[in-house]
Amino acid sequence: MAPAPSWQDALRLEKMADPWQKCMDYAVILARQAGEMVHDALKAGMNVLLKSFLADLVTATDQKVEKMFISSIKEKHPSHSFIGEESVAAREKSVLTDNPTWIVDPIDGTTKFVHKYPFVAVSIGFVVNKKIEFGVVYSCVEDKMYIARRGKGAFCNSKKLHVSQQEGSFECGVEIGKANVIGQTLQAQHWIW
Repeated sequence: MAPAPSWQDALRLEKMADPWQKCMDYAVILARQAGEMVHDALKAGMNVLLKSFLADLVTATDQKVEKMFISSIKEKHPSHSFIGEESVAAREKSVLTDNPTWIVDPIDGTTKFVHKYPFVAVSIGFVVNKKIEFGVVYSCVEDKMYIARRGKGAFCNSKKLHVSQQEGSFECGVEIGKANVIGQTLQAQHWIW
């Protein structure tokens, strides 16, 4: 009778069965690095540019963080593809193929960031064969790391998240926000059901 596999063998087999775990671990490292850059920039002054219209903003920090992602990912995974919000806004070619692809929003909530509201995040998605494998969202000011992995659930700071037990839509809330820029004043409209 063969001896039972050790915990090290079990761990090695699990990692072999999950080829994208190392990429997810790396995404968490990159999200923390980007979060430090965003957090530091919130304390300093910033250079704000317009992408396509008055409320579509980009900052030097957006561009700096995205460049960090691109160079880090290309260095570690040169065969992987990359789609970044700022690259797309700059009209760089981006096509989703079956190739492993990193999809990044370097500062999710740029308008909030510009106004120094602390509710911004670094968002990373990872797609293979046009199917999402994992997502990482790091709310850097709150220091909350959200991770979701296909088939394995979602977590916040390593604590498993669970869906609500609410069954009817009358017991749930939905908020939809819309920002309008009039002159130099940002007006927000919110509807809550």
